[in-house]
Amino acid sequence: MTSLVLIDGRPMAPEAAKVSVFDRGFLYGDSVFETIRTYGGRPFALPRHLARLAKSAASVFIDLPVSVEQLGREVQSAIVGAGNPESYVRLTLTRGVGETLGLDPGLSRHALRVVIVTPLKSPAPEMYRDGVSVVSYRTERVTDNSPAAGAKVGNYLTAVLANREVRKAGAAEALIVDGRSRVVEGATSNVFVVEHDGTLVTPPEEDGILLGITRETVLSVAADLGIPVRFESLPLEHVKRAAEVFISSSIRELLPVVSIDREVVGSGAPGVVTMRLLSAFRDQCRRSVLA
Repeated sequence: MTSLVLIDGRPMAPEAAKVSVFDRGFLYGDSVFETIRTYGGRPFALPRHLARLAKSAASVFIDLPVSVEQLGREVQSAIVGAGNPESYVRLTLTRGVGETLGLDPGLSRHALRVVIVTPLKSPAPEMYRDGVSVVSYRTERVTDNSPAAGAKVGNYLTAVLANREVRKAGAAEALIVDGRSRVVEGATSNVFVVEHDGTLVTPPEEDGILLGITRETVLSVAADLGIPVRFESLPLEHVKRAAEVFISSSIRELLPVVSIDREVVGSGAPGVVTMRLLSAFRDQCRRSVLA
């Protein structure tokens, strides 16, 4: 299994991949990105990921350096070139190098694009079998209350600091709690709860969440299974009292949560609805890449 990098469409080995220290992505976190995984060696939901990248770029006023179609071809070629059974793909778009140092976005005229492909490392099977613990983390995210709210931006300092607390607690994820004590999302995931009546609930777009591709697929699968869904803000204490909780992301898929801040969720084991959704989600992902 190997890793491969494309910078502005040029393939190279990881050790040869270099970006200028004057790049605004390095200097200011002035970038957007997507995380994509493969099923059967093929990228899942690539058009949706590319559309979201374009939307994130537009929200922070970064012009795409090439067409969305060209970006898709570069992702596909990098996956083939790496030759892994399954791959993790990170597609990053920075504002590029400025004419001089300074925050003015007009100082840079050419965006930089980077595709990184590495072998996929999925969570251990026991994390799905036994569930995981999470901690709550009260903060405001970089894009909160800004025109870029909901964009997948490269400035992940909030998530980095949240994951410091995750590591200290021996947990798997941090649930981001806003100033009104609402769980909006995980540090790198979306959040779902299953009510005691079997209804699936997740925060609405208006709460400033990242509209995850996996989240979108979960909602589609829930509709297929006849599971009722509501979009509502989730106070932290309500989440802790739910029958089931799970987080979702491209790499982790659906990961059952069995404790929050050392408080047991539901029965303390992965819930029936969560595991039913996980099975159907994986089936849909595998079917979709073959369509």
